[in-house]
Amino acid sequence: MEGILTGFAIIAVVIAAGYLTGRLRLGGDGAQHALNRIAFFVASPALLFTVVADADLAELFHAPLLVQGAAAVVAAGLFVVANAVRLRLSASEATVGAVSAGYVNANNIGLPVAVYVLDDPGAVVPLLLLQLLVFAPLTLLLLDAQTSGRLSVRLVLTQPVRNPIILGSVAGAVVSALGWRVPAPVLAPLEILGGAAIPMMLMAFGMSLHGSRPLRRGSSRAAAAVATVIKAVVMPAVAFALARYAFRLDDDEVLAAVVLAGLPTAQNVFNYASRFHRGEVLSRDTILVTTILSPVVLFAAALLLG
Repeated sequence: MEGILTGFAIIAVVIAAGYLTGRLRLGGDGAQHALNRIAFFVASPALLFTVVADADLAELFHAPLLVQGAAAVVAAGLFVVANAVRLRLSASEATVGAVSAGYVNANNIGLPVAVYVLDDPGAVVPLLLLQLLVFAPLTLLLLDAQTSGRLSVRLVLTQPVRNPIILGSVAGAVVSALGWRVPAPVLAPLEILGGAAIPMMLMAFGMSLHGSRPLRRGSSRAAAAVATVIKAVVMPAVAFALARYAFRLDDDEVLAAVVLAGLPTAQNVFNYASRFHRGEVLSRDTILVTTILSPVVLFAAALLLG
């Protein structure tokens, strides 16, 4: 259980530091958006390159990852249905809500949980790769098309070149697939830059909390509530059903599937929403509430299935 507490302590402390920074106005006006832009255009691509370049892409095709992918798609689909029936958000905000319901924090929380709860640090790597190489590019493509008002073949083909996060992920995938070894003078600076990505995103998230009222009345609160219930309750349940009955995985793999699906919404979602200025309140509130609820889900999963 130490891994769960450690992961959430990391997030809580850095978000609190960001909140205090915003409250004391240490960065001046626009500090939050400056951090988000630096994380998006500089630090995150470096992080994604180093992570993906060192990973085994063949792991993407294993059954446990299919469970995670299917659970995420079901969760996102349920939000889309809820939006069509009740919420009636714009297309771009619905995209942010759907991603908030299915995109998990596989890095800050997922890595320590994989080490201390699942006793397998590699358990989270395939999910991390799936999100970086499939879900993140698709999310950014949709938001880009929805905010620009156009979707063309040229837009799809040039997306990796225009988007630094996708570019970093694809470059890392090429290095991994070809078995290349990145020279230390190249890798070390990228690792330093990449190490700044998550703290900057978390601090920017903390800054966004200053002067705001999470879960305030309105459509964003209803949408955040729907996304939270789907993410915290429905997605782990779907992962359990798929792992146990559809894929017939063993007990350890079922536990891993439920624990990973029970991780909170990733901070990346707020970073993407902030980048396109769509669904920022929705993503922020969902991240905040699922982060609070996630320890309960993870402890319950570990006790019942461990």
